[in-house]
Amino acid sequence: MISSPPVAPPEPPDAPDLPVRPKKQRTASLVLYIGLVLLALWVVRDFIAVVAWAGVIAIALWPVLRKVEGNRWFTGRTTLIAAVLTLLIALLVVLPVGIGIAQALREAHDMNEWFKTVQENGIPLPDFVQHLPFGVQQISGWWQANLAQPLRGSAAMKGLHSPTVMTLGRHFGARAVHAVMVFAFVLVTLFVIFQAGPRLSGSLLKAMRRGFGDDGAQLLQRMAAAVRGTVSGLVVVGLGEGALMGAAYFVTGLPHVALLGFVTAIAAMLPFCAPITFGIAALWLLSQGSVAAAIGLVVFGSVVVFVAEHFVRPVLIGNSTRLPFLLVLFGILGGAETFGLLGIFIGPALMTVLMVLWTDLVQ
Repeated sequence: MISSPPVAPPEPPDAPDLPVRPKKQRTASLVLYIGLVLLALWVVRDFIAVVAWAGVIAIALWPVLRKVEGNRWFTGRTTLIAAVLTLLIALLVVLPVGIGIAQALREAHDMNEWFKTVQENGIPLPDFVQHLPFGVQQISGWWQANLAQPLRGSAAMKGLHSPTVMTLGRHFGARAVHAVMVFAFVLVTLFVIFQAGPRLSGSLLKAMRRGFGDDGAQLLQRMAAAVRGTVSGLVVVGLGEGALMGAAYFVTGLPHVALLGFVTAIAAMLPFCAPITFGIAALWLLSQGSVAAAIGLVVFGSVVVFVAEHFVRPVLIGNSTRLPFLLVLFGILGGAETFGLLGIFIGPALMTVLMVLWTDLVQ
């Protein structure tokens, strides 16, 4: 009897396609989430800078906020603390601007009278021109031919009423209104951040730990420290430059020394903006015939700015952020060039990320 060949056992049915479907769903969900986030960022694109500025200010003042919250007199009064801190920030910006506008309005009458005199009689040759070591005849001849004559019918006066000047004036007004609106939104955002307080910081750290582990949370803290150190360095150096230049203004005999020193301190908090203030002051001294005082002011101010911007400020920021000197300097200058004024604070934070990645790579 011939035995039949053994029958092969039936192949097991294909495994259910259960793991594939969740993977596809996760991929689709990820794409959907990314798309929604990008869409949301596009919708609020005009307010990203507002949130960034509010974040920088909040990070800089966060230790103050925590210290005030720890006081038993302010326990549980989060809204009051947020309102007071926001009001102080508003006054810190509004008061200098208001003082400057008030001073400009006081000088407006004299400026108007000078403008009328220039139209009728021209601009007289400054006394310091006669004391220049060279070029006296050339400068005097050009001045007499172009500026010493009545300027009512000159091309310069006609140009003041040209459509281009009017357009520039309207553009400046629109930019000023836009700046006021941005500042108002920054204050509102800052109030909300202060009011959220520890809940917001705790949520951010929790999200970083969940997404990137403990290293991500530490990186976030170091980036915040970099921003805080940058703000501290800018403020300290700005106040120092303002004090030194205020003393120079007093020595050279400039009027309104306190106001000029304060304006210089505010300008010096921004990299390489202090020369604008002492440059204008030097021009005023030059117009009054004080050539030596003007030259001395420019030389002294240039030395102060050079030392402060290239040595003192990077060292202060580097010590608080544990960044090398060059990384701080490149972060400030490169950030300002790439992102504008906000980049002054973003640059050192990005350099902190670079330093952390390099440290993890070599260790």
